Amino acid sequence: MVATHGTSGMLGEDGIHIDMNHLKSGEVNLGTSIMAINFKDGVILGADSRTTTGAYIANRVTDKLTQVHDTIWCCRSGSAADTQAVADIVSYHLNMYGVTNTEAPTTQVAASLFQELCYENKDALSAGIILAGWDARHGGQVYSIPLGGSLHKQSFAIGGSGSTYIYGYTDAHWREQMTEEEGIDFVRSALQEAIKWDGSSGGVIRLVVLTKAGAVRHLYLPDNGYTGPGVTN
Repeated sequence: MVATHGTSGMLGEDGIHIDMNHLKSGEVNLGTSIMAINFKDGVILGADSRTTTGAYIANRVTDKLTQVHDTIWCCRSGSAADTQAVADIVSYHLNMYGVTNTEAPTTQVAASLFQELCYENKDALSAGIILAGWDARHGGQVYSIPLGGSLHKQSFAIGGSGSTYIYGYTDAHWREQMTEEEGIDFVRSALQEAIKWDGSSGGVIRLVVLTKAGAVRHLYLPDNGYTGPGVTN
């Protein structure tokens, strides 16, 4: 038997509420675990790879880490279409900034662009962004732009549906000035915990390490308990 639930949607036999009517036409929502941290030499961003449409898994291997400039990347959560569009717009403006100012943009400039776009379109967007990057002026920086378009500079940031399960874990294990190896282990372990408990998160774990030397991507597979293969570029 299937019972009705509120004004729209259905409650299935397994007790899962399925409401496809609240989505915009063609919209895909990200059931997501994303995070970024500062470490001694830069920043590390990480994300799971599960994309859901309502209660259904649409893609198991989504790449939620998006490069917007040379050493400035973002993690995306919310509507895939909305966050992809915002990231594309920011990337365009950052490239133009480099041309007109003859110097690379800072992470702070990128964060301000994200914040302005998300805030001024807050009623039309479903977008939660974590931005992190390394620049010569400020070194590694992490910014969070949650739903609504506020801007927060943090030592580390977590977001998405899986983040609710790991607030205690990250608070207990976070340390300032971690080495690169320690930072990678922290992000990978936190995302592994989020995937374990959050039904909307899953798939592989993708990381990107940003330092003065550039960007290095990592991939960790569930087949071997997220222990490798590690560096992929």
